[in-house]
Amino acid sequence: MFNVQLMQVMENIIRYLKHSENVLIASHVNPDGDAVGSLIAMGLALNALNIKTTLYNESKIPTVYCFLPSVARIVPTLDNIQNSTFEYDAAIVLDCGDIQRVGKMGSELGKSGSGFQLINIDHHITNTYFGDFHLIDISACATAEIIYRLIKKMGVPITSAIATCIYTGILTDTGSFRFSNTNKAAFEICNEMVALGVDPYNVAKHVYGRYSMGRLKLLNLALDTLEVSYNGKVSMMTITRDMFDETGTQAEDTDGLINYARRIKDVKLAVLIQECWLPDCQLPVSDYHIPVKKQQSEIKKRPGSVAKNRNFHVSLRSDGTIDVASIAANFGGGGHRTAAGFNIESSISDLKYGIFNLAKEIVN
Repeated sequence: MFNVQLMQVMENIIRYLKHSENVLIASHVNPDGDAVGSLIAMGLALNALNIKTTLYNESKIPTVYCFLPSVARIVPTLDNIQNSTFEYDAAIVLDCGDIQRVGKMGSELGKSGSGFQLINIDHHITNTYFGDFHLIDISACATAEIIYRLIKKMGVPITSAIATCIYTGILTDTGSFRFSNTNKAAFEICNEMVALGVDPYNVAKHVYGRYSMGRLKLLNLALDTLEVSYNGKVSMMTITRDMFDETGTQAEDTDGLINYARRIKDVKLAVLIQECWLPDCQLPVSDYHIPVKKQQSEIKKRPGSVAKNRNFHVSLRSDGTIDVASIAANFGGGGHRTAAGFNIESSISDLKYGIFNLAKEIVN
């Protein structure tokens, strides 16, 4: 729920944007439904005010979100961002806990003296408050909820296209209204979006309706790695680069796999370890907007370990009794209380050993 301070920030952002002619809008690498939906909705709203926009995401948009209106407008490169003739009056960064989550262009956007105002709109408790304007509402179910309120405050009519993007953002970030971030506003806003023309069946059909054979084969391999701690409180799955290669899959195909480990009876903490298959370790597609930083803590190694280190991404989910955002923050990551993650360089054996030992202390 917006307080007086956030309302003032929103009004300041609107005032600045209405005096802008050309705005860059970006969201995090390997985008989820909230990142894509919020990006397009914000762009369409500014276009309605005759403001030129560039929609930017350096990653390939996951197939499941390619049905969204105007998705083809999202570009993966910005040729002019490093030039002295940088043409934007403002840059809006959506759904990113840290500016580096934008990807390769993060450092350029975060430079001081860039000549434009950087607007940070997010709902994650681990947000680093980068930029010039900070519209951060950790009570929001999704960034799409904040974008909805911003668009309403701007006085822009919500079209069917904008409504579909907002609905998709909220639907996916709340896990179809199943996750703990689901709030009253999630239902109220989605109900309004349906009244404005959203077809819930059509959205669900695209987002959840079909899986590739490769994804099912990857699930099969991942389930074969499933381990549970001696006390039954911690579950763990592992996905290696070899598994991606064998099944012909990619980052977007891991979305939701951790839930199989999370839903085991009595499990309080679920862990999915993924070997990074991209140079900057930006995995996975929906893992809660993790700032890529040097790890701050060390995973406890097995006694006498000499295993070779590799790069991994560790996803964490809890049943609500464990704050996994605080765990992830110790390793330069972040996220929500019940869903977070971090990147780390380790051997797979040391990583699993260390997580089980760390988890044992936390659960106990």
